Amino acid sequence: MSRSFPRIKAVRAYVSEAKPGDQGADCHDVDDKHWINGYPTPVANPMSVHPQYAPFRKSWGINALGTMVVEVEAENGECGVGITIGGEPACYIVEKHLSRFVEGQDPRNVELMWDQMFRATLNYGRKGLPIQAISAVDLAIWDLLGKLRGEPVYALLGGKVKERLPVYCTTARPDIAKELGFVASKVPCPYGPTAGEEGFKKNVEFFKGWREKVGPDFPLMLDCYMALTPQYTVRLAKALEPFGLKWIEEFLPPDDYQGYEDVRKAMMGSNVLLTTGEHEYSRHGYQLLLNSRCVDILQPDISWLGGITEARRMVAMASAHNTMVIPHGSSIYSYHLQYAFCNCPVAEFINLSPNADKIAPYFGGLFPDEPLPANGFIDLPDKPGFGVTLCKDTLRRPYQRSEDESRRQAELNINFKPPEKAFMPF
Repeated sequence: MSRSFPRIKAVRAYVSEAKPGDQGADCHDVDDKHWINGYPTPVANPMSVHPQYAPFRKSWGINALGTMVVEVEAENGECGVGITIGGEPACYIVEKHLSRFVEGQDPRNVELMWDQMFRATLNYGRKGLPIQAISAVDLAIWDLLGKLRGEPVYALLGGKVKERLPVYCTTARPDIAKELGFVASKVPCPYGPTAGEEGFKKNVEFFKGWREKVGPDFPLMLDCYMALTPQYTVRLAKALEPFGLKWIEEFLPPDDYQGYEDVRKAMMGSNVLLTTGEHEYSRHGYQLLLNSRCVDILQPDISWLGGITEARRMVAMASAHNTMVIPHGSSIYSYHLQYAFCNCPVAEFINLSPNADKIAPYFGGLFPDEPLPANGFIDLPDKPGFGVTLCKDTLRRPYQRSEDESRRQAELNINFKPPEKAFMPF
């Protein structure tokens, strides 16, 4: 006889009111004089075409929404935690809409809850903020489930396929990243097409300079953050290939699927890998990229694309296409996924120290025990769930619901009875 399993009692959504520099999930909510904001070297981005908002990314509001933290509590008091961006708007979606599909549920029913949340937000969702909200709820459920079962999330996904995870560093200082033992490094592209021929030459000199500093054998990549055009991408990638460009990343806006295909055709025979997917959402978007075979590596953010439930589907799809998955940032949420799948060979660590000169936790102070890379590897502890502890000192719940409201919602799921009569779904 199976043991009884505690149901989900409550869902709570918080914003973080930490000062800039303690960014939480929003890696751009940093001090003005931070390398990731474009200081002192510019960082090309979609708004680079508007001079009044270049080169500093905070000037156009990349950090306007901020961090959201979701806490899912079981009847026995155990809690799971999921984090994303989205701030108060995402909190509203979680508290006022998504909570009804989770409170009262058996936490083992991850597929059911995900499908209900996704279908219920189709009329205003499918990408962006609603999927980020679903992601945080899903991650919290997986964290809770691991704690209730006493197992790490990677064990729930099928166990380890590797004993430790190699890590590359996204940074303004690849020379320091090399000294710290990272297996490779990625730098941001400084200028977009509107900077003209002078900007193009500066991009080449920028990358060439870092190649000279790190030597010929250290893998070096370029992150373009949706800033380029197909023609500019091909020209830049070919200009940088003699300097050992390993991959060129997210060079087009995410919906320019035809552009990604055009770049692939123009780059046939090149050794430069093409990558994207940081700002794609759900398996449906990734299916378009996989079917067109326009990229070599997919880079989902696990706290944005739909959480672990959707990520494991996407990774399986990528495996069928012999495509690697190297997630964007997302720390513990990426690490546990990557431990469990063979086609996730290396992790990204975004160096969020202001001058990129020391190791700083991705989630700031939210997880005091967040695992950090050492000598180029992440070693996950054998702890239940995602293995971290939430610090709630800076959290505020903007749309607080009463316990009675949560209980009434929970009762709907607890008292639901499936149809007694079988039927054929066609």
